[in-house]
Amino acid sequence: MTEFAAIAARCDAIEECYEFMLAYAAQGVADDRESRSGGQLRALLSRAVDAASGLPEAYATTVVALGCEPGQAYKDFLDVLDADVRKALSAMRLVLAQPRISSQLVDNLNASHHVRTLLTDVFLLDAVLGRQEADAPHAEPVPAA
Repeated sequence: MTEFAAIAARCDAIEECYEFMLAYAAQGVADDRESRSGGQLRALLSRAVDAASGLPEAYATTVVALGCEPGQAYKDFLDVLDADVRKALSAMRLVLAQPRISSQLVDNLNASHHVRTLLTDVFLLDAVLGRQEADAPHAEPVPAA
């Protein structure tokens, strides 16, 4: 799998989880263990945690591979991404650590600006790197997240 495809797969996992959590929050579930979607929620949330872990490093590798300039601007934003990933991971791991995950708990996680900020960071990077890739003469395409 190329670096670009690996990043796209990570981003897809995070976005899929967020979208599923929106639906789960609307279900009024009191305990994920008593819901068919509860197991799916835990699986998707675990997958999103795995996907977000190491995401800043994966983007840094891509930035270098594309020769993005000015380098400091990218480094500065990747530092922001790193902080945002750590915060979002803390929130997601906290929810996963609970013996019962209710719709209300997931609604609060969805409302967390940490998770939404992570998604926005990824969308911004995809737009910027997609433009960089389009301008690069022989680079592999950056798939949309």
